[in-house]
Amino acid sequence: MSTPAAFIPFDQLPNHRRVWVGSPGSWEEGLGKLRLLTEDVVAAAAKTEIKTGRRVTMNWELPKLEYANYGRKPCQHHIVPILHGHAFDDIYILNPQQSSQWDGLRHFSQPQTVGKPDERVFYGGTTAREILDKRSERIGMQFWGKEGIAGRGVLIDYASWAEKQGIKYSTFSNYEIRLRDIHQIATECDIHFQPGDLLFIRLGVTKEWNTQMTAEDKLAYSNNPDPEHAGVEATVDVLRWVWDNQFSAVAGDMISWEVRVSCVACLWTNA
Repeated sequence: MSTPAAFIPFDQLPNHRRVWVGSPGSWEEGLGKLRLLTEDVVAAAAKTEIKTGRRVTMNWELPKLEYANYGRKPCQHHIVPILHGHAFDDIYILNPQQSSQWDGLRHFSQPQTVGKPDERVFYGGTTAREILDKRSERIGMQFWGKEGIAGRGVLIDYASWAEKQGIKYSTFSNYEIRLRDIHQIATECDIHFQPGDLLFIRLGVTKEWNTQMTAEDKLAYSNNPDPEHAGVEATVDVLRWVWDNQFSAVAGDMISWEVRVSCVACLWTNA
């Protein structure tokens, strides 16, 4: 894996919308920010962070959300007998976006030019035509999959912190996690971020879905043509903080990592 280029602070970037690294179709372009997970960074994380050997999964159950939005279909699982019933195959038909997944660089586009919302491109300037061309592997998940994603994970458990503070909210609303609260949690938990960290933020979506929502609530969410999703505040300050801390990736239990509010001018970045 190549060494990441010299770091440029957010406020010195020539164009915040186009922080594209590597030539089109290259390994470096395909990795995006995961290029920060160098062998030295991963080795240091293993050496300093692994204490007990206890393992936990970051995945939700595969059938969740059983009532998905945006027209996504529920997961299907078929058990098929083979060899006259002496063995079985499992066949899964699923949309990865329905449950736990990493958003690849091909998932969401952004306007190429301010003021022209219909002229959109993906990371690196990749076009929809390139993505639909099955001969093109540009910015595909194979760049991530060949080595996997491993590094130092840091957790901001906002859900537990908010409960202690007496803060109540629905994760299926326009509720925002403020950057100042993330700073506060990090201070209270003595978390010191390092370049290459994988940032996890827990909002409590899975808990609300599993224990508080009825089937009718879930169906209403699924049928809502313009749903609201709580998440991290969608501000330039957050973009600056994420960039300047040199996180290799951000993740969480939210439907959308940033808050999704109907008819709001959202900020999107892939870097």
